[in-house]
Amino acid sequence: MADWATISALATAGGTLVLAGATFASVRSANRAARAAEVSLLAGLRPLLVPSRLDDPDQKVPFIDDRRLLVHGGSGAVDVTDDAVYAALSVRNVGTGLAVLHGWHLYPGMPPEISEHLPPEEFTRLTRDIYVAAGDVGIWQGAFRDASAPGFVEVRRAVEAGERLTVDVLYGDFEGGQRVITRFGLLPREDRGAYLAAAGRHWNLDRADPR
Repeated sequence: MADWATISALATAGGTLVLAGATFASVRSANRAARAAEVSLLAGLRPLLVPSRLDDPDQKVPFIDDRRLLVHGGSGAVDVTDDAVYAALSVRNVGTGLAVLHGWHLYPGMPPEISEHLPPEEFTRLTRDIYVAAGDVGIWQGAFRDASAPGFVEVRRAVEAGERLTVDVLYGDFEGGQRVITRFGLLPREDRGAYLAAAGRHWNLDRADPR
């Protein structure tokens, strides 16, 4: 004689198992869709800075103490005095999102370890917000105003000697995420204080590097 209670329990268990499997598959599918949507959203906000084109317009870069630099497309400019070093760079945002600049590290020559950079907290913070719209040109600027500051003497000597400079620029998207460090090489031109800019390396700080 059939044990209907047992059969009913087994049928219920089987139905529950099928339902659990369907729910699990549905949740996995929803998670994948949510992750894909998140990746797509972040990609739409992601900035990436490179030197501007040589035929991009000149830009006048003012400093708070009434100093000004003129930077040409694809170039940088540096001016030195007894008390300060002023630097600026013409950049283009080839990413898809607004770039918000956070900080910088300017130094002479090339780093001994080309694959390394300072920790973000050791970068010199910008004293004002600088934004570069997606697909547009903009500037980076920085200044040493303390002759005793680390790097001041070395950078001034390099400028006076017509030597190469390097600047690492820290920036991210407008929500403060997707931070990137881009290393720009500044190659001296014939005119003192004028430099040809080149991007040498990009580091992603908040997501995996592509290398």
